[in-house]
Amino acid sequence: MKIAGAPISWGVCEVPGWGHQLPPARVLAEMRELGLAATELGPSGYLTQEFLTRYGMSGIAQFVPVVLHDPEHDPIPEILAADVEVVVLAASTGHDGYDTRPVLDETGWRTLLGNLDRAAALDRLVTLHPHVGTMIENRYEVERVLDDSVIPLCLDTGHLLIGGTDPLSVVRRDPARIAHVHLKDVDAALAAKVPEIGYTRAVREGVYRPLGRGDVDVAGIVAALDKDGYSGWYVMEQDVVLSGPDDDPMDDVKQSLAYLKGIGRD
Repeated sequence: MKIAGAPISWGVCEVPGWGHQLPPARVLAEMRELGLAATELGPSGYLTQEFLTRYGMSGIAQFVPVVLHDPEHDPIPEILAADVEVVVLAASTGHDGYDTRPVLDETGWRTLLGNLDRAAALDRLVTLHPHVGTMIENRYEVERVLDDSVIPLCLDTGHLLIGGTDPLSVVRRDPARIAHVHLKDVDAALAAKVPEIGYTRAVREGVYRPLGRGDVDVAGIVAALDKDGYSGWYVMEQDVVLSGPDDDPMDDVKQSLAYLKGIGRD
């Protein structure tokens, strides 16, 4: 299994005011201590090649939230600016944060789907990440993307579940579309409150759990992907909001890694 880390598991996020942001040196040192040798890059500019080289890490993917639904905006230059193996594209609303979002009209849908196909034709692997608080969040939206575009998917097990889509059903429906995986486990009872309390508060209260401690069938998803010949990355992602430098998110990542390696051996 190709396993990578992600700065968001250490509370590092592109959203202004998200929480305390740990320095790259600490995050990379703790990743190395856990045995990770690859990571997503986090917010633009957070992990430089100098830092990655210093800690013997490879930067394998970049989360790129971009407006895709506006006919007056060309997203391609922003996508091409991510010089990584995998571009993890999110259909940004155009506003900071993930607590509210507008609803697409048909013009917006046509523009978004057309831009997804343009992105899929680029000379690099571009995947779409269905994500809470973006233009592609719920089951209808995910299925429309699968039906009406050719873009490969980043299968984020947590965001799909919170948005109302069973991630295992996506794997079974179209395994060839899965090109990148973010593994999260979720407290489903707390996830059900996201429309009421907002996504940021839900993350702060612990909606994401160490793998094997929540309600996502992580083992079933990994087994199904393996059966269908998936050869991409599994990125350990447990979004957290930190209150200060004394918070220690490393233990949750350690638990998740142990669980994932255990099911990998099985």
